[in-house]
Amino acid sequence: MLCFAALAAVFFLRLVFLQVLVAGQYSAMAEESRTVSFETAPRRGTIYDRNGIVLATSVEATTIYANPAEVTDPAAEAGSLASVLGGDAADYRDLLATPSTTFVYIERQADVDKAEAVRELGLDGIYFIEDMRREYPNGPIGGQVIGYCNVDGEGITGLELQYDDLLSGTAGVYVAERGEQGFPIPGGVKEEQAAVDGQDIMVSLDIKLQDAVERSVSDGMKDLETKEGGSIVMDASTGEIYAACSLPYMNPADMTSSKVGSESVKGITQAYEPGSTFKSVSALTILEQDAMGPEDTMFCPSSISADDYDVADAHERSGEMYSLREILNHSSNVGISLATEKAGFQAFYDNIKRFRLTEATGVDYPGEATGDVLDFDYWAKIIGYNVSFGQGISVTPLQMVRFYAALRNDGTLVTPHFLISKPQSGEVVEWPTELVDSDTEALADMRSMLRSVVTDGTGTSADIEGFEVCGKTSTAEIASEDGGYRENQYNIGFCGFIDQSSSNLVCFVGANEVYGMRQTSHIFGDIMATAVKQYGITSNASN
Repeated sequence: MLCFAALAAVFFLRLVFLQVLVAGQYSAMAEESRTVSFETAPRRGTIYDRNGIVLATSVEATTIYANPAEVTDPAAEAGSLASVLGGDAADYRDLLATPSTTFVYIERQADVDKAEAVRELGLDGIYFIEDMRREYPNGPIGGQVIGYCNVDGEGITGLELQYDDLLSGTAGVYVAERGEQGFPIPGGVKEEQAAVDGQDIMVSLDIKLQDAVERSVSDGMKDLETKEGGSIVMDASTGEIYAACSLPYMNPADMTSSKVGSESVKGITQAYEPGSTFKSVSALTILEQDAMGPEDTMFCPSSISADDYDVADAHERSGEMYSLREILNHSSNVGISLATEKAGFQAFYDNIKRFRLTEATGVDYPGEATGDVLDFDYWAKIIGYNVSFGQGISVTPLQMVRFYAALRNDGTLVTPHFLISKPQSGEVVEWPTELVDSDTEALADMRSMLRSVVTDGTGTSADIEGFEVCGKTSTAEIASEDGGYRENQYNIGFCGFIDQSSSNLVCFVGANEVYGMRQTSHIFGDIMATAVKQYGITSNASN
């Protein structure tokens, strides 16, 4: 009786262990052994440009998968699949000839028509799941800004990555029950969790202008014999970016053709020494400190020295009397250095910080770079000279665009951005602005001098008949690995806007690693002339 009682106790305890303590675990194991589950993609939100043109959308597709345990003739079925889907029959045979596996993908996100053709073949062990696929109707146009998704529907670059949480939605789950040999049970496929579609977004890009900008940049870089360059066009009053690109371009519809370095807009993600476009920061400081007015003159020698270094203009000249306007017109390194010193390097440094020229702008784009300038406590005179003409400081082209936008926009800094609204909810996104400069007289004088650069200075090829184009050229030296600068190779650029007009657009065009003294001002002129026609821009200037 004792032996029987002990044996009964063992069985009883074992029963309690199995049915109470680990019942859930064993139930889950049993269910796992007879089911296979997989995620179903939600419909990813559509990206529209500012005019409602589709930039990225999700279309119906079909994912084809197989249960190799059901496949009776892998070689024959592989040949049939290859005849419809393309590719090498041997690859399909390798997938199908694995009887120990009950689930393999044959093709993910296949065209619906192709999947239907496969369905009509009636192949053993081949099954189908309704799916979604991302498409980019405009191909490479705006591709760097829009970005792309991987096959799992995850944003990898650009706005697809930036707003992945909004666009992606929530995946659903399908569960298929299977029998003893791994065969699906009739009626055993069920939706465990429905997919939740993502939200649509409308962005500031104008795909028509973007196309024109990309073509102008591409053609312009060929003329300049470089493969590196780009442009940004932004509304000075709102911060909305109408166009942005850099070579080489990226095609999200065909990533196999995309080149290294094409995945982002370098004008946002890479900082550089800006060169003479930065002289506008110095000139504004000079005006605000009453060190010189536009027509006040000073003697500018052929070169100056500081801390055992020499500063000279890009072109050899003798000493001359220059007004501040002429210093900007001739883009004189010597003149702007001496005038900035007269205004005070501390005031100049404070302006750099006030306009946040080395800080991130807050643009809604992945990987924004920041600039850099040496802390003022460590400035020597030569640092002040160099920074006054845009060397020894790094900024991004987008930061320069924002500064020129503040000149156009009466001293107000905007937040550059792409997202405008969320159409499904009706939400219009607000972006912060801040008045950082209320010296309206200095700002007006600054615009007047930038106008002279285009009419009488280095930027004449940027002019557009009937309009008051303001801007500044730059020819910046490129730092070399040995701590100096490269010989006869430059980063060049032009940044400007149309003053006294119905347009608030600011445009930057840059070309990198260009040999010799060249310009991008004519490319700026082409882009802004296109904008004049496209938007019907009119001049408000009095005759």
